[in-house]
Amino acid sequence: MTVLIITHSQDNESIPLVIQAIEAQGGKAFRFDTDRFPTEIQLDVYYGETERVTLNVDDQTLDLNKVSAVWYRRIAIGSKIPDSMDKQLRQASLKESRVTIEGMIASIKGFHLDPLPNIRRAENKQLQLQIARKVGLDTPRTLTTNNPLAVKQFAQECQQRIITKMLSSFAIYDEQGREKVVFTNPISSEDLDNLDGLRFCPMTFQEKIPKALELRTIIVGKRVLTAAVDSQALDKARYDWRKQGIALLNAWESYTLPQDVEEKLLKLMVEFRMNYGAIDIILTPDGRYVFLEVNPVGEFFWLEHCPGLPISQTIAEVLQNSVK
Repeated sequence: MTVLIITHSQDNESIPLVIQAIEAQGGKAFRFDTDRFPTEIQLDVYYGETERVTLNVDDQTLDLNKVSAVWYRRIAIGSKIPDSMDKQLRQASLKESRVTIEGMIASIKGFHLDPLPNIRRAENKQLQLQIARKVGLDTPRTLTTNNPLAVKQFAQECQQRIITKMLSSFAIYDEQGREKVVFTNPISSEDLDNLDGLRFCPMTFQEKIPKALELRTIIVGKRVLTAAVDSQALDKARYDWRKQGIALLNAWESYTLPQDVEEKLLKLMVEFRMNYGAIDIILTPDGRYVFLEVNPVGEFFWLEHCPGLPISQTIAEVLQNSVK
């Protein structure tokens, strides 16, 4: 069996972890770094008297008709196309390259973890909250708006104050190309008096949920793997543990969710027709499990080290045992 892993050159150690697990289970893995297409990797898609689809990477050639499973991890099509190209021509090249690769992925007959259309649908955080409520999960009061008056009314409803967050994975890059992520942040009374910027960009606001623990649940197939961290132990991590992600690396511990919560999370995944999801949950001091969001291609690699969740092994098992 051959598993095609779709990613990019700068992806993290989750890739070698899964490759090692696949090989340990007797399978083969082929890594496709999408940022190297079309400048360094060649793809041939031929439909005539026969059908031929081959991917040529360095000195390796993969017959895509022999791929048994696909792990869609990350995509960065054409990032090595020179910036010096004419802007319109470069945009045309990027678009054509992306359409070509997405068509290639869609045409692979093997098992997909997960199909790209399912991933794109599941990325919609407004739909996530709607479906989470449908399956019975506890969710925070949430407002997405570009209306300052609506925000002020919402703030009055939420006695524990409110926070703001982005629906997209938004980041700002400085002159050196360093990424500066926009984290979850509290809204102050001063912020409520300065909401004019909403006319240029809508924002999402949520009631501030008190935290006993923050949970990261990784669902792979029917398996639910959860870890917990006390984000309140560090001041800068109180609203978003990612701000102190490195400092908290060794603070994560294995955690077992109540059975009814696990069952609801699995129902959520069924609704989205997804086999993989990284889910963020808050455990409140009074014992509520509050669903925040699910990332259909979310990170997990640090949880392999501490507390040692067998996520890559489980991904490899699903990829090799779910061949249709």
